[in-house]
Amino acid sequence: MEMDFFSASLINLLLNLSYTIIALMVGVYALLWIDKRLLKNIDIEEEMKKGNLAVSIFASTVLIFVAIIVASGLKG
Repeated sequence: MEMDFFSASLINLLLNLSYTIIALMVGVYALLWIDKRLLKNIDIEEEMKKGNLAVSIFASTVLIFVAIIVASGLKG
């Protein structure tokens, strides 16, 4: 009985991990595509060095978005 529970838990963990990796890859590629298409003339790092608060908020929102994807995938 314990081995069945262990194997089911392991399979569930692998499925959640694969979902997380796939969702993270799709999210990152979507963000890169949006950055390439919509923000052609804006260098985010340079704007952050200049002290642009809006760009900093945008960059932190992207990081929070990635964290939510990873957390939801690991949560199951």
